[in-house]
Amino acid sequence: MSHMRSTAPSSKSPTPSEKRQAKAARRAGEFPVAPEPLAVPVFDSHTHLDLTIQEAGVPGGVDPTADPVQALITAAAKNGVDRLVQVGVDVDSSRWGADLADRYDAVLAAVALHPNEAPRLSDLDEALRAIEALAARPRVRGIGETGMDTFRTGDEGRTAQEVSFRAHIAIAKRYGKALIIHDRDAHADVLRILDSEGAPDTVVLHCFSGDAEFAAECVRRGYFLSFAGTVTFASAGNLREAAAITPPELMMVETDAPYLTPAPHRGRPNASYLIPITVRALAAARGVDVDELCAGISANGERVFGPWS
Repeated sequence: MSHMRSTAPSSKSPTPSEKRQAKAARRAGEFPVAPEPLAVPVFDSHTHLDLTIQEAGVPGGVDPTADPVQALITAAAKNGVDRLVQVGVDVDSSRWGADLADRYDAVLAAVALHPNEAPRLSDLDEALRAIEALAARPRVRGIGETGMDTFRTGDEGRTAQEVSFRAHIAIAKRYGKALIIHDRDAHADVLRILDSEGAPDTVVLHCFSGDAEFAAECVRRGYFLSFAGTVTFASAGNLREAAAITPPELMMVETDAPYLTPAPHRGRPNASYLIPITVRALAAARGVDVDELCAGISANGERVFGPWS
């Protein structure tokens, strides 16, 4: 179980929008029943605790006056998920995550402007300066999620996305932090930009969404592939094929909570305590022992992000 780094930290997340408050009201209490815990602990390489609290609350009927961050950490630890990486998507959430990592031993932070955020900003340079300032903090261990997304951002926003992505690559290299990439329908662009800029020493493809061919290209470059609950979906044979060819020393697992909840719980809120479902699906795809896979994934967390405490 995690211990807070101070006796009375503030655990308030950024103020939720009315839309998120409505979602939270609709989805409260919908968290799935916990799966069988893992015998060998792993970490969640990519979660959004702030969005989970805003949109879904916490699992298990926790007292509403209790610390929701600690509730999510505790639920995860009970199921063999003993470390988390809190990932920012804009300046406010990145700052919140960096502050959180200073207070909880179980949490490290990643900071960035999401690729769909960059085109919306009136002053991209100012936002990038704020992200760079956060990148210098010792418990910020990742720069992400950054990258390219051609699914939600059209041609008019593509230039700003690419400018932002290139800037994040430079920040990751300057500060020696892992680069965490969001790649949606943009495999070729992501590789093109990384190749042209020169990738940082450590690159993570968050919520890997490619097939075995794309996985092979990433593996050839030494990138880590982080698999989410999508690998459990019946239609995701391509992801299971990609997982099967990913070397164990380049594999990680994540939730992207509160999204991408693994089957059979699609449509319900996700949280780190559900990682065991995804890990077991990865073990089945690879034909390996679950405990052996967990030990490898856990070691990869230390290689990518360093020690949590």
